[in-house]
Amino acid sequence: MASKVTPWYKKKRVSQVKTDYAYDHTKCVCAKQQTAVRTSSSKSVSQVQAQATVAMAEPAYTIPAFRQRTADEGTEEYQRVSTKVGKGLTVIQEELHRMRVATKAQVDSIAIQREVRNMMYKKTDVLDDIPKLPDFLVALRPHTVWEKTPVKLFCTVQGNPRPIVKWYKGGVPVDPLTAPGKYKIENKYGVHSLIISRCAVSDTAEYSAVATNLHGTATSKATVTVKRASGSGESCQLGLVPHLTEIHPSKLEVSMLDRFFVSFGVEGGSISLVCTLVVVPDLPNLPPLAQWYRDDKLLKPSKLAEMSVGGGAARLTLPHLAKDDEGLYTLRIFTKDGTTEHSAYLFVSDADPSAPGAPGAPLSVKAYDINADYVLVAWKPPNTVNEVAITGYFVDRCESGSDTWVQCNDAPVKVCKYPVHGLKVGHSYHFRVRAVNSAGISRPSRKSDKVTALDAAESERLQVIKIEGKYDIVIKDDDLEGYVTIPGEPTDVHASEIFKSYVVLSWKPPSPRGRAPLWYVIEKCLAGTGAWQRINTAVKLHSPRYPVFDLQDGQKYQFRVYSVNLYGSSEASEPSEPIQKVDEDGVPSAPGQVVATRNTKSSVFVQWDAPKHLKKLMGYYIDGRIAGSKEWFPCNHKPFKHTRFVVHGLIPGESYTFRVQAVNVYGLSEESQESSSITVEPALGKGVEYATPSAPFGITLLSCDGSSMTLAWKSPKHCGGSKVNAYYIDKRNADSLVWKEVNLAAVTERICTVDNLTEGTFYEFKVQAANMAGVGVPSAPSAPMKCEAWTMEEPGPAYDLSFSEVRGQSLVLLWKAPVYTGASAVTGYLVDMAKKGSSEFVTLTQEAVNRRYLQVTGLKEGETYVFRVRSVNAAGVGKPSQLSEPICAKALPGTQEIVAGVDEETGDVFLSFEACEICEMSKFVWSKNYKAIGECPRVATTDKGRTSRLTFSSPNKDDLGSYSVVVTDTDGVSASHTLTEDALNTMLELSYAIRHPIIPLKHGLNYEVLEKGHVRFWLQAVKLSSSVSYRFIVNDKEVTSGEGIKISHDVATGVIQMTVDHFTRANEGTYTVQIHDGKAKAQSSLVLVGDVFKAALKEAEFQRKEHIRKQGPHFSEYLYFTVTEDCTVMLACKVANVKKETSFHWYKEDDEIVPETPPNVMSGACSLPIPLFSRKDHGIYKAVLSDDRGKDTSVFDISGQVFDDIINALAKNAGASASELVLQCTPEGIRLQCYMNYYTEEMKTIWKHKESKIASSEKMRIGGTAEMAWMQICDPSDKEKGNYSIEISDGVQTHTRSFDLSGQAYTDAYEEYLRLKAAAFAEKNRGRVVGGLPDVVTIMEAKSLSLTCTVWGEPTPEVTWFKNEQEVASTEHTKVTFEGGKFASLVITKVTPEDSGKYSINVRNKYGGEFVEITVSVYKQGEQIPEPKLGHPKTPAATPASTPVPPKSPAPPSKTPTPVPPKAQTPASMRSQASTPASTPIPKSPTPVPKSPTPTPKSPTPSRSAKSPTPPRFMKSPTPPRK
Repeated sequence: MASKVTPWYKKKRVSQVKTDYAYDHTKCVCAKQQTAVRTSSSKSVSQVQAQATVAMAEPAYTIPAFRQRTADEGTEEYQRVSTKVGKGLTVIQEELHRMRVATKAQVDSIAIQREVRNMMYKKTDVLDDIPKLPDFLVALRPHTVWEKTPVKLFCTVQGNPRPIVKWYKGGVPVDPLTAPGKYKIENKYGVHSLIISRCAVSDTAEYSAVATNLHGTATSKATVTVKRASGSGESCQLGLVPHLTEIHPSKLEVSMLDRFFVSFGVEGGSISLVCTLVVVPDLPNLPPLAQWYRDDKLLKPSKLAEMSVGGGAARLTLPHLAKDDEGLYTLRIFTKDGTTEHSAYLFVSDADPSAPGAPGAPLSVKAYDINADYVLVAWKPPNTVNEVAITGYFVDRCESGSDTWVQCNDAPVKVCKYPVHGLKVGHSYHFRVRAVNSAGISRPSRKSDKVTALDAAESERLQVIKIEGKYDIVIKDDDLEGYVTIPGEPTDVHASEIFKSYVVLSWKPPSPRGRAPLWYVIEKCLAGTGAWQRINTAVKLHSPRYPVFDLQDGQKYQFRVYSVNLYGSSEASEPSEPIQKVDEDGVPSAPGQVVATRNTKSSVFVQWDAPKHLKKLMGYYIDGRIAGSKEWFPCNHKPFKHTRFVVHGLIPGESYTFRVQAVNVYGLSEESQESSSITVEPALGKGVEYATPSAPFGITLLSCDGSSMTLAWKSPKHCGGSKVNAYYIDKRNADSLVWKEVNLAAVTERICTVDNLTEGTFYEFKVQAANMAGVGVPSAPSAPMKCEAWTMEEPGPAYDLSFSEVRGQSLVLLWKAPVYTGASAVTGYLVDMAKKGSSEFVTLTQEAVNRRYLQVTGLKEGETYVFRVRSVNAAGVGKPSQLSEPICAKALPGTQEIVAGVDEETGDVFLSFEACEICEMSKFVWSKNYKAIGECPRVATTDKGRTSRLTFSSPNKDDLGSYSVVVTDTDGVSASHTLTEDALNTMLELSYAIRHPIIPLKHGLNYEVLEKGHVRFWLQAVKLSSSVSYRFIVNDKEVTSGEGIKISHDVATGVIQMTVDHFTRANEGTYTVQIHDGKAKAQSSLVLVGDVFKAALKEAEFQRKEHIRKQGPHFSEYLYFTVTEDCTVMLACKVANVKKETSFHWYKEDDEIVPETPPNVMSGACSLPIPLFSRKDHGIYKAVLSDDRGKDTSVFDISGQVFDDIINALAKNAGASASELVLQCTPEGIRLQCYMNYYTEEMKTIWKHKESKIASSEKMRIGGTAEMAWMQICDPSDKEKGNYSIEISDGVQTHTRSFDLSGQAYTDAYEEYLRLKAAAFAEKNRGRVVGGLPDVVTIMEAKSLSLTCTVWGEPTPEVTWFKNEQEVASTEHTKVTFEGGKFASLVITKVTPEDSGKYSINVRNKYGGEFVEITVSVYKQGEQIPEPKLGHPKTPAATPASTPVPPKSPAPPSKTPTPVPPKAQTPASMRSQASTPASTPIPKSPTPVPKSPTPTPKSPTPSRSAKSPTPPRFMKSPTPPRK
């Protein structure tokens, strides 16, 4: 239980009490200290203030008397001060009154207002932002004036921001443009005036000035009475006289040319809406008056909306797009004939989200209920389509002039309102909102307009006191309250906002409140407990608003408030009613049925039913998706307020589905049911962007009962390609420019009753037509119509006058019966006619006609006439109809009349009409006796091009009458025809003759052989009925269905057939078919004898055998060949009716072929590859397929033409893949090569030199490999220069590749050939070791070692032996010999371990040489024989006996290199040779080349594996490489 302790702010302290004088004195002193900072508005006012201060202060209180006193002293002091206060108040009031009267003459009202602002506690720069309600300082006053004299009404108003003043006459806005020169509105130096020049009696009315700003509205009214001079009648109050507003006829003629279309933008981008204008006269200093509207709200130029008019264009630029900018933009131009408008929708989509899946930014952020430290921020939720649902919102604030944003709420708020408190008094702020879901936080919204945190009640405490009816004195309530220390208690504590997350408390400030700064303290308790607790312990409240967030769910609370200032606290306010933190309302219910209809080639018109529970609806979001897709996309990004919307930007030809969600402060409702899928069709007319109807016209008033008016209008001249199925009507008061919708649901007829009208008021109407393509343009506004009840007994006007069958001397006039019939039924009609421009009407009918059409004759061709119709009843003749459109009595060029005839094929009786003009959207409308036929079983209409035909199903006397046809969307194309009885009988006779001819046959009797060997005889008639009868006659005998014969027919196709199962020689003969269908007959015969019969019999037997073959495994396709990309020939076949046990074998010349991949018969296809195909592959190939059900064989003979075809197929592939000719030099000559996928000599390949065919010879060798074809020029000379080419022919196409072997190319090639030839010769004749040396020798100590080998070279080479890279000289221990220029040996007698090492021999002549190494290992007796090194095989120790003895006379060197002895004759099985560089060839000299005693230091003994640097045998020429 909470203890009842008196709070600190309720404890009164004596030291805090001040007297009234002391308070004023302190205030005056403070004012003097601030004079350096604040500038006084007037010296006289400052002097008056100083005098007042001196008069109010006593010397005893010059020094502040704030000292501690006892309780008795305090009581005495209080009584003394109270006595002086009473006297002081009287003196102050008298002096104040005197000063105000004395200074009013010197200080005008503007200076007084500025002084009042200076008296407030805010600085001058902050005061400019203080919001104030509009307040009239000088109100309107009534006037009584004489007729034809001017009158001026004026007033003075203040407020912040500066109010906008609008003038009204009798509640209707005064528009100077409606009556140029009549009214003049001025605003000079804060004085607003309305001047009425040359007043008329009709100007007698109550005039009002309405001042409006963001914070409210104020109104001042006065009556103007206009009197006439004596004898002219009394003054008139013209309350019942209608004021018909006229559009200001500007002196400029303005026409719109290029108009802006539906546009699409993205948040953060920019866009310009431009409309080009033609202005006459085009005055550079006088542009036309243009106004821009968004969703019917006038836009003003700002940083977010830049406007310009001039240079032949009106432009609106939106430089910083946000979703707030989405809407319908309208440009209104004031022209000489009134106003012209153009509207188009701007869509602004969400920018890329800050995180994938994050929601879009909120929009329409605004601040309401602005107080000293509190603001209520509200916004609209974004559309969520595929994103995760929004869980809440963060509200941010930013001080004006700063870019630093501060988050206001720690936890996301779930509703689209949030109370922001803790603001600084006098500071200006902007607000923005961010949405939150599980994926992240959205981009911030557009920041709100600037708001200033000020006490809203401050302006209400200002009062205006009128002195002597002449001067105004503005004072604060503080001046009238007297001196108040302790404020009164607040009142009316209640909850202004109740949501799940918070409750906003509101109350009225105390009265009186005192001069001292005021703040509030709030306490709460559970309802009924009385245990009060303070809830704003750390917050000093200056506003009568406070949000409470920490209330428990389900609990009811009561609140009370204290007013506190520096003197103390007031009593507690009355407790509020119990408040529970619950949602007052939720999201709306889902919208109703959604219907999508076609609009344009890229848009769809979507309509839906409003939700059953609106719950403060903000608007709707429309979503769409492509049919078959799961991804929805938003159609609008700003809540749309109406229940019909045009979705733009769709893909023509694509199908879409739509859904709708309702929006309010709690979020989005459930989705509606999806609409039916609709295909976005392109425009129906060529070159017509919108296939919508043209504007209706001829709006007529048919009836009025005082509260409703029945209207009719004429259908559009152009329907747009589909039937007009809806009309939409708008209305407006004749004095207003704002149109209002009459019907949300479509009106299907051209007549509508408008309800809920005000009697005596004039109204204007306009109508729009709609079809499947969308809503068309509106009609011109009707003339003003007065809502006044009709009470006459005569009928109302007929309506909808139209014309048909306009010719040079006649026409047909049609109309509809009146809606208002009067006191009795309509009995007839009178038709009047007059020439255009004449008012003299002639009645065409002597008596009233009882039908609603009349054929008018006797017209003068080329003359223009107008008509009217008057309805007649028992009471008399009623009102005439609206005049018809002027019609010229002249037939359209090429006009045709209706023709009656009989169809030559079907015998149908018809009426046909060919239009002289037509468009793609036109339709033919047939009527009988001028009543539309529509759907009627007696007739059928068919249209083809310009012709329409009305066909009678069973014509008789009931079809007699007058038939007419009208072609829509034309300039009145129509005609009529009267069907008489004689004409009908004549056509019926012709129809009978046509309908009973000989049965026409599409095909006469013929035959075809079916599978199984069956033979089918058949014919086809053009048409057969179900009662057809026929018979087959073979060799003069009728044949009927029976065993082996089947006879049948098909009425649908007209086929009659007979099938013979077993066709034999007995079936030879003549076949005839006789047909009877009703009375029609037909006959057809077929002679099947001789060769024709033999061919049929042979085919039947073949099909029979084929059927038997196919009962077992068989070839569905016999063997055939294909060639793959790699030039492999494939023999392939297809098999059918096989099973796993079915075997498949390949044979060539009866020898079985087993392919690498076994054939798989279950795959349905088998193939045999033949790679590298050539003449060797000639032969007969066979494939055999067999199992227990049978056997089938396919034979393929590859020879003759088949072989040639395969070679041609290979040549086609090879020729297509052939590279360009490549030059390759060899020691023998110059070779040209052509690379291809495959080459064989069987291909038709021709080499040419200078267009002459080359035959293979010793000089020109031709050959090839599997990869290329080549031609080599041996020992080339200059005669071989020129262009070379190769032609590869595949029997159809010749593939040619060429190379120009001349000029530098030949020179380079020839030099390369000589170099290669010399290198080959050098390689052939260089010094080398032919054989005889081992790789490794292992020998016992004291044995003799003989290393002997055979060498060769031309000329005879020099031989040098080395040990461990040191040359070996011949000694007694080591003997070196070289006999006969062929045998070289190194003999070591009695080897010692020192003789171990690496020995080598260098054989060299002028063309080069070779280096061979031998490894010698010496071991002592008794030691283990060492293992051979480097993996060489073991070699027995060489002994003198085993040393090969060279022959005494070496064999002379041959021209070709001596062949290397086989490895079996060589001691070692592995030997590598190292070639040394050949010396430069020099002329032969008898003096041998001197031998170097030691190897060159730079060239140590090369390893056994080293190769000679002799140039390679082949080197590529400078020709391009192979592709």
